Amino acid sequence: MDFLILFLIYLAVCLFCMVVAIKFSRQSQECFTRISHYITLVIGPVIPRWLQLAVQLTLHRFVHQRNSFFLVLHLLLEVAVYGEYSWEVYPYCTELGFGHSILLLPYILLLGKMYFFYLCCSRDPGTISPSNHKQLLKVYTYDGILYHQAHICPTCELAKPARSKHCRVCNRCVHRFDHHCVWVNNCIGALNIRYFLLYLVTLSGMAAAVGTVTVRFLVQVALLSNLHQKLFLTFPRILFMLGFTLLIFFLLAGYTAFHFYLLMTNQTSNEWYKHKNSCQCHMDNSRPDKCMQGNTYHRGYLRNVKEIISPETQLKKVR
Repeated sequence: MDFLILFLIYLAVCLFCMVVAIKFSRQSQECFTRISHYITLVIGPVIPRWLQLAVQLTLHRFVHQRNSFFLVLHLLLEVAVYGEYSWEVYPYCTELGFGHSILLLPYILLLGKMYFFYLCCSRDPGTISPSNHKQLLKVYTYDGILYHQAHICPTCELAKPARSKHCRVCNRCVHRFDHHCVWVNNCIGALNIRYFLLYLVTLSGMAAAVGTVTVRFLVQVALLSNLHQKLFLTFPRILFMLGFTLLIFFLLAGYTAFHFYLLMTNQTSNEWYKHKNSCQCHMDNSRPDKCMQGNTYHRGYLRNVKEIISPETQLKKVR
């Protein structure tokens, strides 16, 4: 079978899995819970109790507690991609006369990505503590929709500042909470969101650079030789690496664009998700007027960007 057909089938399967994953993540958490419950009822009597408990504890460990599994997986995937790129693609491209600037670009982006990755992992996202609590209470006004005064965090036993949230994984309240990212094993909040955005940009750039060089190499090989019918058999690892890289690029590009949309509109992932659910609830209750209220924290595009670059932590309210 022609390598192009095999490669397109491979990409189609990957994209199908991606679409299914997005579909489930957006609207069917309850459906997923029902399916899991049904599977448990069916196979539960067959599986030993100790094994069920072990699986539950393992899943709880991965989902509800900080751990380095996804962080290590992230690094291993990068090692696999760059290992293949360095072992096969780079030497072949050198023989074909590719410029060193285009070949070295993925490594330059890798260095930048590792720097921002380290900052995302190690920097405080904006932990709310008794020492800075009063100061952070005055940074943002309460919008009366998503955030209300006098809400006490039952775990931290502190009044929750506007735009903050208690992270169950890290067990702390975070100023301007965006989300907990398992890939960096840290929360993303007011003090490290700028590093997270640059991390996404450099990571997307890495995937784009590796994919571009690899595509150029395969096209040139196909044009210079008569291997266009046998590329899949001649370079199987390169083609599978390319398919994975392209899939990751499309995922990252969409996710990065979404976060830049949040940046320009001065929203967090947490607020976007809450607002979406709140609108759905009001629509179900025949109160669409509640959905039409604007974003209290949108201050204009330039000021929104400035707020990310220089986070608001001072004794002044953002209006």
